[in-house]
Amino acid sequence: MENKEVINEQNAEKSTRWKKMLKKFGIWGIVFFTVKGIITSTLIYFLGKNFWSVINGFFTGAAQ
Repeated sequence: MENKEVINEQNAEKSTRWKKMLKKFGIWGIVFFTVKGIITSTLIYFLGKNFWSVINGFFTGAAQ
């Protein structure tokens, strides 16, 4: 019985944390941060080791 109570308390804490975030940012805020995270992760994955050379080339090309 104690294990069930602990699990129920953890689930209640998670749902209240989710509700607080939803109330603070709104649905579009959560969508924005999710999309931002996906885009950032994709860029890091695909650029990989060439990340700094791409950034350096961008600024070098922009200066000319």
